Formats: sequence, C-alpha cells, structure tokens
Amino acid sequence: MRKILWLLVVLAAVGSVAASGSESSRAHPVKRLDGSTIAPADIDSTVARLMTAAEVPGAGIAIFNDGKIGYLKAYGSRDTEKKLPLTPDSILTAASFTKVAFAYMVMQLVEDKVIDLDKPIYQYLPKPLPDYPQDADLAGDPRYKRITARMLLSHTSGFPNFRWLNDDHKLNINFEPGTRYAYSGEGIELLQFVVETVTGKPLEDLMRERVFQPFGMTRTSMVWQDRFESNYANGYDEYGRSLGPERRPTAEAAGSMQTTLSDFARFLEAVMAGERLNRETWETMLSPQIAIPWKHEFPTLELIPTDANKSIRLSYGLGWGLYWTPYGQAFFKEGHADGFRNYAVCFTGPKTGMLIMTNSSNGEGIYKDLLETLLKNTYTPIEWEGFTPYNELPPRPPLKQHKLVAVDPKLLDRYAGRYGEPPNLIETIRREGDHLSIQENDEPKEEIFAESENEFFSKTSDDELTFESDSSGRIVRMVVHTGGRDIPIKRID
Repeated sequence: MRKILWLLVVLAAVGSVAASGSESSRAHPVKRLDGSTIAPADIDSTVARLMTAAEVPGAGIAIFNDGKIGYLKAYGSRDTEKKLPLTPDSILTAASFTKVAFAYMVMQLVEDKVIDLDKPIYQYLPKPLPDYPQDADLAGDPRYKRITARMLLSHTSGFPNFRWLNDDHKLNINFEPGTRYAYSGEGIELLQFVVETVTGKPLEDLMRERVFQPFGMTRTSMVWQDRFESNYANGYDEYGRSLGPERRPTAEAAGSMQTTLSDFARFLEAVMAGERLNRETWETMLSPQIAIPWKHEFPTLELIPTDANKSIRLSYGLGWGLYWTPYGQAFFKEGHADGFRNYAVCFTGPKTGMLIMTNSSNGEGIYKDLLETLLKNTYTPIEWEGFTPYNELPPRPPLKQHKLVAVDPKLLDRYAGRYGEPPNLIETIRREGDHLSIQENDEPKEEIFAESENEFFSKTSDDELTFESDSSGRIVRMVVHTGGRDIPIKRID
C-alpha cells in the first residue's frame, strides 16, 4: 500500500511539471558521458521509477552537455498534503551546496588579492583568534596559527565537522593542520568570519554581489526571503513525514543557502565556464590539495585506510571533491540536510555533468542509479560518500509509538529556558500552550510533546528529550536522544 501511494503521488506530479528551457531541450536526446544518448521519455520513466521505489516525494534533475543545460526538469511534489508539484523554481535547501558557492566567492577575493590562500588566517584578525568567544576553546593550542584559507577550503584544518559532535561540545584541532582530509563545517564558518572581517561586509551581501546576481540566480539567498513563500518545497524524512522548509534567518557559509533547481544549474554552468575567475584561479580551485585514502567521508575523523578509490585519484580541491576517469577530471559536491539531499558532478573535459536535488531524506538512495543510467557515470565513490542505494538499505525500523500525556503548565514553565554552550550552541525551550518547543540557535523551532512529566518527543522526527533536576528540584540539564546518541546539555538560565 505504501508503494502504491507513493506511485500515485509521483505520477500525478510528473505529468504536470513543466521542464525549464526550450521545447527542443525536451524533445532531443541528451548526450551522456560516454557519448551515447538518452531520450527525454527514458529520463522521465527512470526518475519516476526510482522516486517511487525509494519513496522520494520530489526531485529535480539537470544534465549538462557541452557546458550548458541540456535537460532540466522537476518531478513529484513539493507538498504532498496539498498536492503541489515541485517546479524548477521551487525553493529547496541547498545544504552543503552552500560551501561551493561560498568557495567560488572566496576565490574571487583571492584573485582580487583581498585574501591570500597561504597566509595564516589569524593574521587577518584584529585580535588573537582565541580572544573571540566562538573560538575561545583554541586557547592553549598554538596550531591554530598555522591554519590558512587553503586548509579551510580543502578541509585539512584538523577541526571536527562541528564541535557539538564532540563529547564536550568544544572546538578542537585533531591533527597537524594541512596533513590530512577531514570534512569540516567549522572550518568553513571560521573562513566566513575572516572574510566578513576583512571585507567589512556581511556574507549575504557578498554572495549576492559576487555570485547570485552575476549568475542570474534570482531565487537564491543565504537567508529566507518572504518572496519564497509562494513556491517552496517541504523537506520529508525517511518515513515521509513533512519537516517543512528551512526558514534560515542567519547567513551561514556551511549550509544556510536556499536555492532552486534552475538557479543552481546556472551556477554549475558558470563554474564549468570559469566565469568571473581567470584561468589560473579557476585551475587552482580545481587542483588537488590533498589525497583521500580513507574508506569513508563520515565520520570525519574515522581512520580506515583503503585503496578502493586509488584508481580514480580521489582528492579534494578548494571547496570541491575531485576524481579522475577515462573521460578526464570530475569535480563534485554533496548537500545533506534533514529532508533535503543534493548531488552535483561535472567533468571539465567534455563539460558534461549532472545535478540532482531532492526534498527527501531518502534522496541519496537513488543517486547511484540516476548517475549510472542518465549520465553513464560509473566512477562515483558511492561507498566513501555514504550513498547506500535504496535497494541495499536494511529494513526501516518501525516508528516508535508515543503516548501523549497532559502535563501541568507550571511544570512546562519550569523547563522553559536556554540550554547549551554559548555562543556556539544555544537550545531554547519555550512553552507553547500545552506543550513545548525547542529551537537550536537561529534554526526553525520544533514542537515537542510530553509522554511523561519529564520525557518529551517530536511528532516530525525521532528526537526525544529528557529533563533532569538536582536534589533541590531545579532543572539543571536536558538530554537529547537523537541518532542513537544521548547528548546531555546543561541549562544556562
């Protein structure tokens, strides 16, 4: 029954969604990496089949031929309850696609000699790095003085992906900067701070002036815009529960960008052409900075060596992952957020490539089939990137059943307050009538409901919270149960 319902959702939307571009782009076969072609009807049937099988409500596909968009189309739904179709101009969360757009802007600053790739970043700041509250954890570790913009863009700084993944929630340097690859959102956010300090401009303005406007990305922003309300996609979790859109109020280089299939396809066209960069700068961006001999990209600090990707020379450039095939060099980037999964890969020689954007946590399960069928790209380091095909995933565990109970409003008021490690992590608990909400920093709040006097759950995710008190009955911490982990977070006020 589940598969039948998903099939009806997908097929109903596929027929009504218009493709971007001219009619000829829909009528003519699309060239693939190996020189063969695929008919638009075969693209449609492949995408619809995979979306149904993997339970993906909405997906957008763009295929590039000779550096230009050869095919672009949106499939399925942006809102399954309202039966609204996903369109090429529907707002989607870019997730870590944000990082490559940011990297492109930074390379423009490098070209303009505003930023030097190899100058230690602390030298751009008026105070020592640990004197800033968000970086105070680095006091006592002089290795921060060796970190450069090149290391931050190539993910070789030694930082964790995010400090909250550490048991103590503190920022630290895990290895000699520049010596190995370890993906780090913290590093990108530090470079954002440096760039904003040097230029005296907020990130949103820099991105709009140097990337979005020049490349015609008219429906892209680093923060949520009121004009997006008329056409946006809800994100959906593995069970098909709506997570809504990400209405980010703060620009974050690591992942706050909101964009569309059409806009990001235009960005990839610009990257393939090297627009607004000279040839030397463009080649530097796409030159290997560090080889990657590890089995998995995540967890970022895991050290399991492998030769599996030696044949494709897997490595990282400045903002982009890189590998080599008989068809030449490829550059790629993933985007992963709750309810949104994205992937892009482009080959610099034939200027062929593919963009996949989905509004589902199941989206990664269809990457392999889409890349191999539509693009004839069999070289993607699927295992390293963690993209398990949908038909190889273990059975999905049944959702835990929660029993909603009534709790004295006075007790809910006692739980309300701020928890975390300022200024980097602040979880705000508010009373919302007969239940609570939790908001992490500036992200959208999530409603939580009581199943006992001190245990709460979310109706839209698997997250659970337990509030703990001391011997006097004062609420001193909450424990977040998520992703198989129990994360204690102390109360601030």
